[in-house]
Amino acid sequence: MQRFDTCSGQAGGNPGGPGKKSVFIRAQLCESVVKMIHPTAVIHPQAKLDASAHIGPHAVIDAGVELGADCVVGPHVYLTGATQIGQGNQFHAGCVIGDLPQDLKYKDASTRVTIGDHNVFREHVTVNRATTAGDATVVGSHNFIMAGAHVGHNCVVGNHVIMANGASLGGHATVQDRAFISATCMVHQFCRVGTLAIMQGGSGISKDLPPFTVALGNNRICGLNVVGLRRAGFSGEARLELKKLYHVLFRGGTSSSAALSTAREQFSSPGALVMIEFIAAAKRGVCADSGRAQRSQES
Repeated sequence: MQRFDTCSGQAGGNPGGPGKKSVFIRAQLCESVVKMIHPTAVIHPQAKLDASAHIGPHAVIDAGVELGADCVVGPHVYLTGATQIGQGNQFHAGCVIGDLPQDLKYKDASTRVTIGDHNVFREHVTVNRATTAGDATVVGSHNFIMAGAHVGHNCVVGNHVIMANGASLGGHATVQDRAFISATCMVHQFCRVGTLAIMQGGSGISKDLPPFTVALGNNRICGLNVVGLRRAGFSGEARLELKKLYHVLFRGGTSSSAALSTAREQFSSPGALVMIEFIAAAKRGVCADSGRAQRSQES
């Protein structure tokens, strides 16, 4: 490791994507670039940084990191491992990105973290790299991950996802586009959170959360994310069909397999098919409607 303090440049690859050319800098920098890197930052000479990146005080960037254009790395951020970061990302104070997976099975395999463009990682967010050789933990683009949130090893986070303060994803979890995971929510390992689903604060799931639904408590849902659907441009007709589908799947009083068969016969809109196929692919089961679950307990 060494601090950057002298003058020269070097071209490299482009983790920021084809839309913007990146000029990577190594152990020697021109004066204009030095002004964008705090003198207390510690950057490995083999790290690849775009010339437009801003690096804050006491940040540490290890050898395998590639940092794209217009990224901002705040104070005391630690970027490590084989971590490829696109353009326009913001890392606030204390983030740790790309460190070892918290997995007893990990045996020093070569794994990585891949991050897209224009994400915000607030204070003390942690993103662990994958466990098995050749695999990656993936965070897409335009996500907002708030303070203290955790993305475990081998997770796949889509685009336009919000994770509020203290939300936690166990290993191998998948979060689809535009999902909203509220504060202190917990997603068990290998679980999936469907597109445009929302988890109410403090919720926990160890089963899959279907698209467009609202998680309440532990492994329970309580209807559709109507506000999210409206904001995403779903018409009133489309929302009404999803409401009818929800009743068939979760409140019809039949078995899951029978409800799924009925749903396939009665619904064919794009939104309905997204929910049907998600449930059909579930390996851990899906969260149950809170009213139906309560009635089952009372009977």
